[in-house]
Amino acid sequence: MTLSPSHARAVIFSLALGTFGIGVIEFATMGLLPYYAAEFGVSEAQAGHAISAYALGVVIGAPVLAVVGAKIPRKQFLIGLMGFYAVANLLAGFAPNMDAFMIARFASGLPHGAYFGMAMLFAADLMPKGKRAQGVAWVITGLTVANVVGVPLAGAIGQNFGWRWGFAIVAVICGLSAAMIWRVAPVTPRDPNASPMRELGALANRSVWLTLLVGSVGFGGIFAVYSYLSAAMIDTQAGPAWTIPVALSAFGVGGTIGNMIAGKLSDWSRFGAGFILLCGMFVMVLLYTVTIGNWVAMSLAMVALGSTAGMVIPMQVRLMEVAGDAQTLAAALNHAAFNLANAIGPFLAGIALAHGFGWEATGYVGAGLALAGLMFLGIAWLDSRRPTASLA
Repeated sequence: MTLSPSHARAVIFSLALGTFGIGVIEFATMGLLPYYAAEFGVSEAQAGHAISAYALGVVIGAPVLAVVGAKIPRKQFLIGLMGFYAVANLLAGFAPNMDAFMIARFASGLPHGAYFGMAMLFAADLMPKGKRAQGVAWVITGLTVANVVGVPLAGAIGQNFGWRWGFAIVAVICGLSAAMIWRVAPVTPRDPNASPMRELGALANRSVWLTLLVGSVGFGGIFAVYSYLSAAMIDTQAGPAWTIPVALSAFGVGGTIGNMIAGKLSDWSRFGAGFILLCGMFVMVLLYTVTIGNWVAMSLAMVALGSTAGMVIPMQVRLMEVAGDAQTLAAALNHAAFNLANAIGPFLAGIALAHGFGWEATGYVGAGLALAGLMFLGIAWLDSRRPTASLA
């Protein structure tokens, strides 16, 4: 499709606004954890199950909705996904108890992966030949800005006005994104070759599964630590209340730096980039364990840890190379894999906390997951050396 530069920017902004809203509440939920845990009368470890519930919603919803939406025009599909996301977050903000909150968070996760996958493809198609990656990068920028600005702001709002306001504001942002997509996005015809079976073809590809396994396990190292950062700072009296949003923002700053590094590393080697970033993650989560109790040191550790979060980029590029015609499903599955990590990391760290091992245990769990990710990366690399495998 051919659009004027200003029209294309407006469409991409409407899509990025949606990824901004998703990014804000996905990560802000971790920062707001101590507050909804206190209101619902549950422990931090039990409250962490809401994070896992959201991640499981992504894992289930991403492949199912990507396949179901294969023959739906992209504009209408994106509007529907973002509208559903807005309503689900509004329900989370009004949840009367922990069970209702977990159900709402699970429902919120369902459209996450499919929206990201479809939005990136939609944006790429708006750009001229040779600049498709720029469209994808601008959509992902919404997620980056969310971590730098939105998440700390949501944390500050939760501290001063109540955690429910964070979910209500995100519902408004996502509703606005859906309205903007409806207003500015061009109508695109159905792909006559699109079919659920073509998308499902990715599931028969061993290279796809191995790539997803690296992200779903290895990235859990970050979430094992980040999910309990606010709770650790409060419990250890690491600093005044205002330092929590600072530490959360520090992670976003590190993530912005990490995306730039990961992009350059991925151009050099997808497997090489994954190896460097996972090794960095292993070192950084262990470094974090010795900073607990000092908000300045914890914030610096978050910058360092966030710099390894760009691992999503080499894994996404690798999936695009091996997924063949199933690009929509592959893009959605990549986000599902990283949200499975979002379920695994907090869950295992929560078990360690529940057994009384202390806040340092979150870092040790994270290190173990990073090592497991490195092991699966090695298996994927060896598999790619097979004569019939796709090389990277």
